[in-house]
Amino acid sequence: MQKGTAGITKRLFATVVAALIYLTAFSLSAAWAGPPFVTDDPEPVEYHHGEFYTGFTYANNKDGSEGTLPLFELNYGPLPDVHLHMIVPFNFVHPTGEATSYGLGDLELGVKYRFIHETETSPQVGTFLIVTLPTGDSDRGLGSGHVPVFLPIWVQKSWGPWTTYGGGGYWINPGAGNKNYWQVGGVIQREISKALTVGAELFHFTKKEEEGSNRTGFNVGAIVNLTEDYHILLSAGRDIDGDNRFSSYAAFQWTFGPHEEEKK
Repeated sequence: MQKGTAGITKRLFATVVAALIYLTAFSLSAAWAGPPFVTDDPEPVEYHHGEFYTGFTYANNKDGSEGTLPLFELNYGPLPDVHLHMIVPFNFVHPTGEATSYGLGDLELGVKYRFIHETETSPQVGTFLIVTLPTGDSDRGLGSGHVPVFLPIWVQKSWGPWTTYGGGGYWINPGAGNKNYWQVGGVIQREISKALTVGAELFHFTKKEEEGSNRTGFNVGAIVNLTEDYHILLSAGRDIDGDNRFSSYAAFQWTFGPHEEEKK
């Protein structure tokens, strides 16, 4: 990275960190949260409602590129304050100077549970247990070959058009040469209009492998509401300290369930 670019990136990082601390500390309309960011939120899908996503991810790293095309995600709320989660990815991996591998990746399953509701003075709090099953071919780099488990706590507070959320948790990461590790992050987002919400994120991972290193990065993102049920989610970013040079996420989201007028 050039010296000038590094200086700009560090100033951007410091500015966003300061904003996150300020907004969270003072707890300045529930709004969209979670995807397309790495950091998640404690707000589950509404009871008897669901979300379906299809999209892709892309990452350019120092040793090559990788991503998911397509990914399929489904979230559904079978109980109040609870939603079930599943991601089915089709991954590609292209190490520099080698052939590209493509195929089914590791299946992600999860349960989100909100145990504290938001009030005027306090945030909502929840957890989102994630388990990844080794359905991808680890010999081709399409999966881990193990069963990682994520145990997080997420916190969210909204005020007017603004929302801030974040937290983190501990990854149990089995496998030879692997390490258990921590993930933390925070997001600020603002509803610009009924059709557009924008946000920015900072995240940090401790090292996942014995010979690895810590990773710190950022993303900026947006959600475009085409209708009440159809949405487009976008984000892009890179590492400030780490191997990722550029990453992106794009998805089409369909939300479904009874509307307010149907409940009456």
